[in-house]
Amino acid sequence: MSIFKEIKEIISEIESNLVEIRRDLHRHPELGFEEVRTAKVIATILTELGLTVKTGIARTGVVGLLEGAQAGPVIALRADMDALTIEEKNQVPYASQDKGKMHACGHDAHVTILLGAAMVLSRLKDRLPGNVKFIFQPAEEGPGGAKPMIEQGVLENPPVDRILGLHVWLDLPAGQVGLKKGPGFASVDQFDLLIKGKSAHGALPHQGVDAIVLAAQVISALQTAVSRKLDPTEPAVVTVGKIAGGYRRNIIAEEVGMEGTVRTVNPAVRTQLATTFKEIVGGICKAAGGDFELDYREGYPTLNNDDAVVELIKEVATAVVGTDHIIEPDKPTLGGEDFAYFLERVPGCFFLLGARSEAKGITAPHHNPYFDLDESVLALGVEMMVRSTLRLMEE
Repeated sequence: MSIFKEIKEIISEIESNLVEIRRDLHRHPELGFEEVRTAKVIATILTELGLTVKTGIARTGVVGLLEGAQAGPVIALRADMDALTIEEKNQVPYASQDKGKMHACGHDAHVTILLGAAMVLSRLKDRLPGNVKFIFQPAEEGPGGAKPMIEQGVLENPPVDRILGLHVWLDLPAGQVGLKKGPGFASVDQFDLLIKGKSAHGALPHQGVDAIVLAAQVISALQTAVSRKLDPTEPAVVTVGKIAGGYRRNIIAEEVGMEGTVRTVNPAVRTQLATTFKEIVGGICKAAGGDFELDYREGYPTLNNDDAVVELIKEVATAVVGTDHIIEPDKPTLGGEDFAYFLERVPGCFFLLGARSEAKGITAPHHNPYFDLDESVLALGVEMMVRSTLRLMEE
């Protein structure tokens, strides 16, 4: 029997178990750095498989090391564990049991797929020409668990040679794999801005400085940071996602707070946008006699896939799903992903796994209260991870 046929048979054998694991995790979502139950489930399964397990990395992170029979490279596989502050509206038996928390981005599937890969690879242990490190990371949705895990040595002892990650993707139908060389996800910066004016009676606006009017001007003007300050071929976005201020209908507002995000894929553009942002806000506030306080923070860097590793994963995807089911977008998404920190240190690939099913009514986007995924992709994700690991070891 070929090893690839054996892999498929093992996956078929464990597929119902994978579905149950995913549904259990979905029922019990946990937010970033609070993934205590999730970590316990993961550690228990990895220990039962005979892996060397470490817990409590970056608070709730888990790492399992599978040592092959032969000396060789160390391949790391990563999954994120955290959920979101969303109230689930799906009427399914495995709906979230924790009010206000939901796996609305598929991290429950990522954990399940990685556990499935561990189940398969542990049964092939005697034929592995190298080691596999399974990294279960907290807090991808924020503030970010990849960086503290790296700082605590997750890529060392033994040092990792290549790393892989995946994301279930509702923009792609189940059965498709998305691959992109170079930049795949944007850098993610954040800002908290307080516009400061002067309060007055609503009937006497000349006696005050209207912070709401200033905020409106700032919001509109910030869009020119992209539309009029950047090369139009450069992908970038400035989004104000929250705004709050004022006292009541007949009082000129003294302060308005807002928060948002700035995203791009080009480091030079990232720096330019930060400078332009401050110039726009400062100019508007100064001209009107107001002031501001700005907390502008760099977040996740741009995620850059290694071209050679992407080519290798493409070979695997061709064998698993066929050329017609491989999608190679020419543009990155402006979504963010802290797997980027791993790729700054180790060559690797972060690929997309289609999870939408029109026939099953599974079409809601990520970060939506109706988000769900076609569970057939769990087995596909395991096969992609396992075969990609073996292929990387060969290289």
